[in-house]
Amino acid sequence: MTKAKHLSVAIRAGLGILAGLTIVASPGRAAYGADTDAQKQHRAMFLRGAELWPVYCNMCHNARPPTEFSPTEWNMIMMHMRSQANLPADDARAILEYLKAAHE
Repeated sequence: MTKAKHLSVAIRAGLGILAGLTIVASPGRAAYGADTDAQKQHRAMFLRGAELWPVYCNMCHNARPPTEFSPTEWNMIMMHMRSQANLPADDARAILEYLKAAHE
């Protein structure tokens, strides 16, 4: 699979996950009410991670699909990759948020 096609699939998957996050009403959020600050922050971090994930990960290897590993495995992988790629902490947190959201 080419990098462009892989990126396209990843973006569509990310948007699908985001759509799922916005449709489901969570506790503390009315079905038609406004998002809480925590939900807005979660969504913003997810979107930032979706943008950063293919950029950072494709620098050295093909970016893995978010569903390939469990949230626990992504925690360990991101600790290793953060040191290997010298990722800024905020970028690593955003990427991890995106990867773990695939399992929600």
